[in-house]
Parts: sequence; structure tokens; C-alpha cells
Amino acid sequence: MNRAMSRTINVFDGYLKENLSEVVMYIGFMFIFPVIFYLYNIRTDAVKYAFLLSFVWFLAWEAVRFARYKKRHEELLEAERKASAELYDLPETFSVIEKDYQRILKRVYHDKAKLESDGREFREETADYYGMWAHQIKTPIAALKVLLQSYGLPDKADERTFEFIRGMKSEVFKIEQYVEMALTYLRTADMTADFVFGTYELDDIIRQAVKKYSQIFILNKIKLNYEPVGETVLTDEKWLTFVIEQLLSNALKYTREGSISIYTQKVSEEEECLVIEDTGIGILPEDLPRVFEKGFTGYNGRENKKSTGIGLYLCKTIMDKLRHGIWLESEVGKGTKAYIRLGRKE
Repeated sequence: MNRAMSRTINVFDGYLKENLSEVVMYIGFMFIFPVIFYLYNIRTDAVKYAFLLSFVWFLAWEAVRFARYKKRHEELLEAERKASAELYDLPETFSVIEKDYQRILKRVYHDKAKLESDGREFREETADYYGMWAHQIKTPIAALKVLLQSYGLPDKADERTFEFIRGMKSEVFKIEQYVEMALTYLRTADMTADFVFGTYELDDIIRQAVKKYSQIFILNKIKLNYEPVGETVLTDEKWLTFVIEQLLSNALKYTREGSISIYTQKVSEEEECLVIEDTGIGILPEDLPRVFEKGFTGYNGRENKKSTGIGLYLCKTIMDKLRHGIWLESEVGKGTKAYIRLGRKE
């Protein structure tokens, strides 16, 4: 049975269910006269002929009605396909009830369109405001950095003063990173318009990220194990750099002592990944499948009050749009490995 025949049978089934009461009533009317003539012993020759003509008329009438019903069904299907644009292509109707339904449907459609328009306008205004705020907050952050850098510690500065200045520098850096993350979050909706793909030296991208966090490595006394990988990658430099920076930030955040290693590793004959490995606290097995969910902080985030639940979500979003891949492997108490697929999936 072909698809057209199957659709016709489905439409006929719907038509029969919708008009079953009328069909039963009409057939009942046709049987009234033969029954009465039979009960009164009246000749039924003429009645049989009239009954046959009535039945033929009934079939012809229902065939015409079914054809109109099927045509109307197809018009409604076409209107459904165009519903995302407008509702003015609904088929004309002479039924008062159907006119009521169409009027209600159009009102609901226009109310929904207005809500979507208002919501889109609100989101754009919110994005503009927070974008402006993020750019404005960079000025006092830069001023704080200059003040801290220009603040000269006396030769006999005690350890408490030194720790205070070191802590200040670390916290200012964190503020700067959170502001950058907020800007990136706002840009993710229209991220693809900002992509500039090219073939880049992976070492240049890694060095940019490492240089940005060099001060935190020193302040936290974390060792960096990195040898040039000598690889090239087809990607967007800015967005891949952000992902590597975010993974380094997480590694530094949850590594109290030890080291962070950056290297490449073959995960199959045709696939090579960039690996960022730390010796931090690790991730619980039950939390690992959800680390890329928006807003998910897991046990570590709740325990250490350091996680926003946005960083890894942004990394996954960016990697998906770049057609790379990203995943984590972790063992509690031993550390975490973050894998970035260097190839691009079509």
C-alpha cells in the first residue's frame, strides 16, 4: 500500500468517525418506509426502487462531502506548514463554529508572537546592558591591577603583607576572568557570526592561554609540564583559546598542589586530542556525566563554593559549534584529564 492510499484511508477513517451519527440517522430514515410497508402488507416494489435510488443518492452525496473534507484537510495541512509565518492562509469556512475556532487561533497566534517579540526585545536590552556593564567594569579592574603592580613592597615586608598582596592579585584576576566569562556567555547566541576559521599553530594558542595564567601558576606554586606539540589545527583561534583558558582555570582552581600537564595524545589511529591533565581533587563518578550541563556545579562546586556551573557549559557549547569535541576523565583524589578533539566533525 503506497503512502497516498494510506493517507486517504486515514482521512476516510477520520471522516467516518466525525459523521457517523449523521450516516446512521440517514440509513435509519431509509429503513423506516420498508418496515412500515411490510407491517401493513403493502406492495414494496416501488419502495424497493425508491430505497435503491435513495441509497445511490446517499453514496453520491457522501462521496462529494468526503472529497470536500479531504480537500479541506489538505488545505489545513498546508496552512500548518505556513503557520510559522502567518495564519491568513487558513481555508475559508461557512461554519460559525469553525469561524470561532479560527478567530481564537489567530488571537492566540498573535498573542504568542507579541510575547516572543517582547521577550526578544527584553533579552536584547539585557544583553546590551550587561555587555556595557562588563566593558565598564574593566576600567576599575585595570586600575586595581596597575595599583597592585605599582605598590612596592618594602624590603622588610612581613609575610602577612606579602600574602595579603598576593591574595589581592589573585582575586582581581578572578574578577577579570568572571567578567570575561559573562561577556562570552552573552556572545554565545550569535557566536557563529564571529567565527574566523583558519589553520593555526596549536603551540601558539596554548602559549597564549598559559601566559594569561602564568601569574596564578606562580602564586599557587603549581608546576606546569608542557613541551611544544608541533601540531596545526583548523579552528577559530579566539574561541579555542577561550576553551583552553577555561580548562586551565578549572585545573588551577581545583589543584591545591602538584602539577598541570599539557600534551597531545592519540585516541585512535585517525584522531588526536589535546589533553590538559591536573593532579587536583578530581570529580565524583556520579557528577562526571553532568559536568557540561548549564548551571551544574556538582559536589566539588558546592563543597568549595568556587563553581558557577557556566565555564564547562560554555566550553561544550563552543566546541560543538566549532565541530570539535570535548570530554573529561577523572578519578577522585588523583586528578582530571580534559580532552579536546583537534579534528573537526562534518
